Amino acid sequence: MDDLEKAILLVYEPGAADPTFRAQAMAFCDRAKADLSALLRLCLDRLHRSPLVPVHFWCLQALHDAVRLRYSSFPPADLPILRSALLSLASDRPLPAASPPFLRNKLAQTLAALIRLEYPSPWPDPFLRILPCLPSADPSSIDMFARFLVALDDDLLSLDYPRSSAEAADAARVKDAMRQQCVPQIARHWFDVVSLYHSLDTYLAAAALDTMRRYVTWIDIALVANDAFVPLLFELILAPDSIDQLRAAAVGCVLAILQKRMDPRQKVALLRSLPVNRVFADPNLVIKVPYLVTGYAAEVLECYKKLGLTHIDSSSPMELLEEALPSVFYVMQESEEVELGNVVEFLSDYVTTMRTPSQKQAVYLGHILEFIRVQICYDPAYRNNLDIPDKIGREEEDQMGERRKDLLVLFCSICRLAPDVTQLFIQNLLIRALSSSEASVEEVEAMFTLFYRLGETVNEEAMRTGSGLLRELAQMLLSSQFPCLSHRMVALIYLETVMRFMKFVQDNPQYIPYVLAAFLDQRGIHHPNLNVSRRAGYLFMRAVKLMKSKLVPYLDMILRGLQGTITQFTTSDWHSKNLECSGSEDGSQIFEAIGLLIGMEDVSPEKQSDCVAAFLRPLCQKLNEVLLDSKAQGLEESSAEVLTLQQIIMALNALSKGFNARLATSICPAIGIMFKQALSGVLEILIAFPNIKTLRNKITSFIHRMVDILGASIFPCLPVVLKQLLMESEPKDMVDFLVLVNQLISKFSTSVEGILEEIFPAIASRLIMILSKDAFPSGPGCNTEEVRELQELQRILYTFLHLMANHNLSSVFLAPNCRGYLDALMQLLLLAACSHKDVLLRKLCVQIFMKLIKDWCTNCNVDDKVPGFRSFIIEKFATNCCLYSVLDKSFEFHDANTLLLFGEIVLAQKVMYEKLGSDFVIHFVAKGLQAAHCPHELTEQYYQKLQQANDIKALKSFYQLLVENLRQQQNGRTAGQMQESFVDVHYHRDVSKNEKGVYCGNAFFKKEKESYSVCLILR
Repeated sequence: MDDLEKAILLVYEPGAADPTFRAQAMAFCDRAKADLSALLRLCLDRLHRSPLVPVHFWCLQALHDAVRLRYSSFPPADLPILRSALLSLASDRPLPAASPPFLRNKLAQTLAALIRLEYPSPWPDPFLRILPCLPSADPSSIDMFARFLVALDDDLLSLDYPRSSAEAADAARVKDAMRQQCVPQIARHWFDVVSLYHSLDTYLAAAALDTMRRYVTWIDIALVANDAFVPLLFELILAPDSIDQLRAAAVGCVLAILQKRMDPRQKVALLRSLPVNRVFADPNLVIKVPYLVTGYAAEVLECYKKLGLTHIDSSSPMELLEEALPSVFYVMQESEEVELGNVVEFLSDYVTTMRTPSQKQAVYLGHILEFIRVQICYDPAYRNNLDIPDKIGREEEDQMGERRKDLLVLFCSICRLAPDVTQLFIQNLLIRALSSSEASVEEVEAMFTLFYRLGETVNEEAMRTGSGLLRELAQMLLSSQFPCLSHRMVALIYLETVMRFMKFVQDNPQYIPYVLAAFLDQRGIHHPNLNVSRRAGYLFMRAVKLMKSKLVPYLDMILRGLQGTITQFTTSDWHSKNLECSGSEDGSQIFEAIGLLIGMEDVSPEKQSDCVAAFLRPLCQKLNEVLLDSKAQGLEESSAEVLTLQQIIMALNALSKGFNARLATSICPAIGIMFKQALSGVLEILIAFPNIKTLRNKITSFIHRMVDILGASIFPCLPVVLKQLLMESEPKDMVDFLVLVNQLISKFSTSVEGILEEIFPAIASRLIMILSKDAFPSGPGCNTEEVRELQELQRILYTFLHLMANHNLSSVFLAPNCRGYLDALMQLLLLAACSHKDVLLRKLCVQIFMKLIKDWCTNCNVDDKVPGFRSFIIEKFATNCCLYSVLDKSFEFHDANTLLLFGEIVLAQKVMYEKLGSDFVIHFVAKGLQAAHCPHELTEQYYQKLQQANDIKALKSFYQLLVENLRQQQNGRTAGQMQESFVDVHYHRDVSKNEKGVYCGNAFFKKEKESYSVCLILR
């Protein structure tokens, strides 16, 4: 053993040497690779002389790397030596028979890499030198040739792997050369090997077949789909004593032949020529070759889809398919090898080919439905995990949901194609479940899942009338006691299915008692599983909304059924349950259903009052108990008491949704009194614990409901409410507060003027501080949650101001304690009206200005309510918003919302002309249009259009043309540059006139030189 061999052993046996020695050994081996010519001779010598497998592998790996990575550096004189040596190792002087497979594979990869680079030029004959040796070769050489073909396919020829454009070009070149030179001889070699060795050396025969399978895709199909090969392949498939490996290899070749791309008519002829019917005739064999069965059926179906009904003869694709389908269904039922996705895809394609199913096809559809049912059943091993869901159960539920997607889409397709077949199938499942004492949880859950999906596909008319078997199915669903409903999964889908068929119950009220029983007994709201109970409450609320007028006769029965639930609700330990069903299904939906029923006009006021008292008193009593304890012991955000108070407030809120102001204040005032008392209790919580966010949000929501129900009688409570809610000034809190104030303004209009005067200074001071210009940073990374909250607050603020202006509350702005904030608010409004990104918000601000102009300005300057406001509108709003903002290129006339804003801007000019008269026109023309270089004739036309009464449409059209004309004349000057050149005049500064000139801020202009002075300032 020389030094190189010792170094190689150290490299491949890292645990046998010190890391330092191993590193030295690796460096020594790397130095041996430096000279390619020396490396070639060294490797060939060691391959023939050394008995050590690691040395052989190192040599082959070194040659492989040299060919792949350093081919261009090979001396030309060494390439013939390399070719000859590799061919010799692969054929006439092969590696020893005892050589391990990985060594043979590495030799095959090296030869394949060289062929990729040199075949057919400059190396035209590698295959011609190997193939003649094979008929008389020993098994070792035959095995080596198979490995070489596999390596060539894996590394170059196969399309199953992503290839670069260079690799694709090399593959095409090699394939073309092989087709012209040697593919027929290779095919003959495969046949000879399989014929000779299928009984002597099954591994060798299977290897040849695997190689053949790979090459079928691009060689002439006649070389393998012929009278020699096909009988041989099917002999291997059909032979009872054929081993599984050989049969599977033969099936792979047949599948490759079936799936080869060709004209569909030729494909049909090929399919007809294959003796696949002999496979179909033997069920034991069918189960051994499931991929052959499904693959054959898929190819036949594909041909049918391409040919349609044009290929009609005794061997049409559909006839071939119907011959194969029984075996396909048998494989689907009995085999676990076939991939579900492929089967579902095939079945979906098959169903889509049907128009009006024949009797035979109806039978096939029944088989498909049964297959779907079996596939959507849960594994019984997870039954307990799914009943009380743990991590394993939730994962299984998620996986089954994903598995079911395509299966249920297929089921719905069959429902629409053959409703009678599907309904009969569901009916049989129902009968089986009701008649069998051994029905499992998994089977019943799958049955209801399919029943529910059937309901999804039925149109409203068919559902109401119960067409086909739907009436019988609905009767069985509603009037029968099904097994396994104690399990969570079964109970949930059962209730969903009942809800799906509520449209049938609407037209068949005789079934209402059955529906109520399902929701109110142990199957629904009283189910021991909390998830089921709360889901039942939610679904029951939906059912009440859908048909509440028909439920009035059953009101007493419903209330009796829910009484225990109310007791449970007020005595539950919410903290220990950890709010398992948090979110939309929180248990309060039961109270909403109760409120909707009690609030019906068909219920007498006395009964309404008694019922409300029966449900409100326990809630209020519990609320007061918890509040007293909390005041004594303190309250934390995540405590059990907070969760309990939260649930009670949500229940009160939900109960109130069944009542309106007319009922609670006029028809039955006692209801309003009880809700007012409940509100007082809730406000006690807000006063005692104003900083607990979760309670604050629920209380605010309840106050919204009370505003709707109690009407003006809530006014005495409002000062306390608004004072407490104003204690927090975070943006989210201010949004919630302003939404409530906006509701008050919308509902009560000027009646809340006094309240607004009290709270407006606090609102304005906080919002002006929060919404300063610096509050909205721009640039990357600025779209944070905080910024989005500020943007929402800004939107709500302008909505608030808009409501005030349009509900005749603009006088609030002028109240002595509010007037000091007017300047800052006007500046915020002007900035938003001119440049806010939200076009609809800009429109809102323009509308506010228009209403304020109407309220505060008169035709006579001396009678204006707000001194200086007229000048602010003329000098700031008119020019900046109505001219410069629309001149900016960002003002896009092709946008629908921008056009709405433009319409408001034009309307604002009309309002300013009516209220401000010549003052507006002179300033807008002189310091707006003329400064923007508007042609004189367009200015005159603008003034004429402005004077035309009630012709806003003509003014809008003209003003758009004027703006577009001015944009073309700007010559690179932005509207912002023009806007900034004007003197900064605020509306609250004194503006005085005299005979000699006009005073504007600190500029004094002579009237006769006014246009000159303006132009001078602009320059």
